[in-house]
Amino acid sequence: MLIVIAVIALLLVSLYVSAHYNWWRPRVDTSCPRVLMYHSINESAEGISPDLVVHPEMFEKQLQYLKQQGYQFRTITELLDTQPDGKNVVLTFDDGFRDNYTQMFPLLKKYQAKATIYLAPEIDGIERLDQSQIHEMRDSGLIEFGAHTMHHINLDKAEPEIAAEEISQSKAVVEALTGEACHAFAYPFGRYNDSNVEQVQQVGMRSAVTVKKGIEQISDPFRIKRISVLGSTNALQFHLAITRGRYRV
Repeated sequence: MLIVIAVIALLLVSLYVSAHYNWWRPRVDTSCPRVLMYHSINESAEGISPDLVVHPEMFEKQLQYLKQQGYQFRTITELLDTQPDGKNVVLTFDDGFRDNYTQMFPLLKKYQAKATIYLAPEIDGIERLDQSQIHEMRDSGLIEFGAHTMHHINLDKAEPEIAAEEISQSKAVVEALTGEACHAFAYPFGRYNDSNVEQVQQVGMRSAVTVKKGIEQISDPFRIKRISVLGSTNALQFHLAITRGRYRV
């Protein structure tokens, strides 16, 4: 009886570990770019979901890992425009948290890493980047700014005219904030439909990222998959995500 209980316990532990550490997934060839999804980089998750907040120390370790593995940091538009050879990674940040300037940006400068930040200029509930911070980040040559709708709405549920306005207005406001053309878009909540994809294309965007997890060659620049990095993602899970596209079921 004790042997049966031990076997069952071992099986349950194995299933748990395999579900949270997907070592069994096949490795994805390093010629495929890695597009990572972040939100906030902060020591505290006060007021928002802890999953959206990566501690600065962990983020720095992730940058060190990527450098050690030989990845080259690109913005999303740079990646798509130049299609560089070798191992490439794109760091993307949704929403436009102010800590992208206070916490994340110093680390990017330290490691000369590039990133793309998708701004939702009138999103509620977060401390947002201001224009002086945006300009400093832009002038560094390390940051590309994209759009994320004005109010961070679910485009798939919005009336077509509202969705179109949110997309076009966010592009215009981001261009006013940065003084540069805005080519990149991120679907809020990863929610969108075929009509939204057409709307993004019609306003002159050249790419759009989703929240669908995975690593692949980019065949459709308006449905780009990303690797989600959460506040709870540990070093082993990050390695599995970078090599396999996701680390848990």
